[in-house]
Amino acid sequence: MKKLKVYVYAICKNESKFVSDYVKSMSEADKIYVLDTGSTDDTVKQLKKYKNVCVKEQKIEPFRFDVARNLSLEMVHEDADICVCTDFDETFEPGWRKKLEEVWLKEHPTRVEYLYNWNFDSYGKPATTFYMSKIHERNTYIWHHPVHEVLKCLTEKEKSVVAEGIVLNHHQDYQKSRGSYLPLLELSVKEDPNDDRNMHYLGREYMYHERWNEAIDTLIRHLNLKSSTWKAERAASMRFIARSYLGLNRPLEAKMWYQYAIKEAPYLREGYVELAEVYYQEKDYEKSYHYLKEASKIETKPNIYINEAFCWNAYFYDLLSVVAYYLGYQEEALINVKKAISLDPDNERLKTNLACMEQKK
Repeated sequence: MKKLKVYVYAICKNESKFVSDYVKSMSEADKIYVLDTGSTDDTVKQLKKYKNVCVKEQKIEPFRFDVARNLSLEMVHEDADICVCTDFDETFEPGWRKKLEEVWLKEHPTRVEYLYNWNFDSYGKPATTFYMSKIHERNTYIWHHPVHEVLKCLTEKEKSVVAEGIVLNHHQDYQKSRGSYLPLLELSVKEDPNDDRNMHYLGREYMYHERWNEAIDTLIRHLNLKSSTWKAERAASMRFIARSYLGLNRPLEAKMWYQYAIKEAPYLREGYVELAEVYYQEKDYEKSYHYLKEASKIETKPNIYINEAFCWNAYFYDLLSVVAYYLGYQEEALINVKKAISLDPDNERLKTNLACMEQKK
């Protein structure tokens, strides 16, 4: 098999605690190129200990992710066959390079997709999983957008393939601030008001900041864009509009938008479960039960970033067991609380619920 040149590149800032695991995971590559954008800890000092790491320091003011990533990509040697962009809180499962070379030589792509575990539950099991595609040719891509940046192909001959078996795990540092995301998203939408993806992200970010009216207005703008055609993401915008109406204490509008989300993407659990939660809070257990049962008919979780972990983990079966219990469906309540416990075996409240339900049997 032909020996390919595989290089990893990344940007970083104050990633000292991740350096060792990151370099170990990425060392299947021929070299690792890192652009440090202003660390005040010993990240750079640690990186310089490794012979296979080339590190450069450069502050970017005002900071934007696309500029930083393009500068890090420029560091990669021109003889690269494959460029692999990763972040310091990410690690590949071992053997990734061999799988990458096999698919590259067989399919001759310009870009490769692979499985990405974005987060994990308290037991270390993947919670939100989808496909990522930050592996690409050296000279045919640039990064675009100030935040939530994407690879933009410079030719019309893009070919993307899935590399089965390559898994990248994300171990997010929750202590890091997301404070820069909102102004960067506002800038991104200002620069490109017709980009549906970042319009959706901006509306979601307003929702996270509890700026309910701005979230609603922005998400409706997303839905009205001609390029907004992915039903799963459209349904997510509708759910976020519904959440914003709940934040404004307007449950009637919220329920209406959840219905829109269900109609838009009836193959996803999220709309059903969130609407069931609303009815549960209103003590309308019949309707809550109805939507939870509809959700349970969807047995396969698609690998898309829209997934909400609570629709598939112990929470879902916990809620269904409680609603069934209130409706007098004792056998179903028992079945589902046991499913919840199997997914969250250390949860004492679930165990107490099980004991109560068994006594009532």
